[in-house]
Amino acid sequence: MTPEDRIQDSFARQSMMQTLGAKIERVAPGEVVLSAPILPGSRQQQGFAHAALSFALGDTAAGYAALSVMPEGTEVLTAEIKINLLAPGRGERLRATGKVLKPGRRLVVVSAEVHAIDAGRETLIAVLQGTMVPVSA
Repeated sequence: MTPEDRIQDSFARQSMMQTLGAKIERVAPGEVVLSAPILPGSRQQQGFAHAALSFALGDTAAGYAALSVMPEGTEVLTAEIKINLLAPGRGERLRATGKVLKPGRRLVVVSAEVHAIDAGRETLIAVLQGTMVPVSA
């Protein structure tokens, strides 16, 4: 099974991502791009995308980026991840690009950038950095 097939299969089992309407846009070695609409149920009180949407999408994109460089039979879990919120999530969608910064057998250091897409214009609204831990599937 290719890394892309493994990620597609795993993503299909993520009920949280289904609830958020998230989709995989691209899978490459060490990089995964996800997007999700800013639905009425994922907005905060001022109408912007809730920070939890940014966090969930960024964490998931980073995790799948880590999985893309792991051997078959391996999964990953987030050990720690932090987020810096840079701007309100205005628009129709969020796009998260997860990247592997440093792969390893015991720890994989990852990052993600989350952009809000509003009428074709993209704004960087959050950056995440964290550590994924490989586990047996």
